[in-house]
Amino acid sequence: MTDIPSPTGVNERRGPLRPGQRVQLKDAKGRLNTITLTEGGQFHSYQGVLHHDDLIGGPDGVVARNSAGHEYQVLRPLISDFVLSMPRGATVVYPKDSGQIVQMADIFPGARVVEAGVGSGGLSISLLRAVGDAGELHSYERREEFADVARANVQTFFGGEHPAWQIHLGDAQEEMTAVHEPGSVDRVVLDMLAPWECLDAVATVLAPGGVWINYVATATQLSRVAEAIREDGRFTQTEASETMVRGWHLDGLAVRPDHRMVAHTGFLLVCRRLATGQEALALKKRSKVSEFKAVDVEAWQPEDESRWTPQALGERPVTDKKARKAAREAASMEQRGARRHLADTDPGEGPAAAADPTAPVEPVDPADL
Repeated sequence: MTDIPSPTGVNERRGPLRPGQRVQLKDAKGRLNTITLTEGGQFHSYQGVLHHDDLIGGPDGVVARNSAGHEYQVLRPLISDFVLSMPRGATVVYPKDSGQIVQMADIFPGARVVEAGVGSGGLSISLLRAVGDAGELHSYERREEFADVARANVQTFFGGEHPAWQIHLGDAQEEMTAVHEPGSVDRVVLDMLAPWECLDAVATVLAPGGVWINYVATATQLSRVAEAIREDGRFTQTEASETMVRGWHLDGLAVRPDHRMVAHTGFLLVCRRLATGQEALALKKRSKVSEFKAVDVEAWQPEDESRWTPQALGERPVTDKKARKAAREAASMEQRGARRHLADTDPGEGPAAAADPTAPVEPVDPADL
């Protein structure tokens, strides 16, 4: 039987601890330090010295004692731990977002994926794990120093070069179509300031049915790229979301949410590529009773002259009928409150007055029914 080679990086995740691997040291007070094991190396603290040689060759998950008898729990960092503790040149994509990207973009083993920009390599590690050795990940980065940081982090995590990974220096908008044949890419993941600038390049290289996912930090970026995709017409099923993670404090019966949480880090906008020459189905919307005219709107965007109206912001217009009904309900509530106040101050005018059958009743307009 032919031996099947182990996937890249698997030996970094199992077996005895080896030189060059990173480990986490946590003491009894929860203080955490991440170190890289080296032969003859030492970890110094005010509580003594821990020799790396005491850990190398031993199992993961041990409790080690330093020269002063101080104990440390020793564990290999998980991918989420590694990403948050690794050297970074640019802000990393948080693990909660990386996990969503892998799932929402449907990154599968053997997939051909384009990524821009590479940043510090945190997202690249998750994408490489998903595509596997048989896939392809092409990462585009404008700044060489960022590419160097990402390359070092990825090689540290996998214990060497990953066969599926290539870094391209340059602008993804220009380089993407020069490197990839039209319709040859399965997935595109963009983490950049202005992803709408790459719209034509993405539409060219992405295969029909392929997924394009954007990671943006602000609502203005989200709106801009969503509108660009909608107006282009070559994509469909555009959806936006954000992910928030709130930890919980667990201590006996004291079970409650943590005081701090990882809230907003970025928005995810995902869409699918239509086949060439096809148009997305226009979703049916409820007819609007009234529309604002240009003369009624003072605020507008100079770059595209789109009007800021409730309809443009996704709000439903309030009809005259609904407004009259709300006014009657508000008046009725106000009258009941006034009668209750009168009953409290003058008992003789209370329930009897409120239930007086001879009290006038406001006529109802049949058009409001």
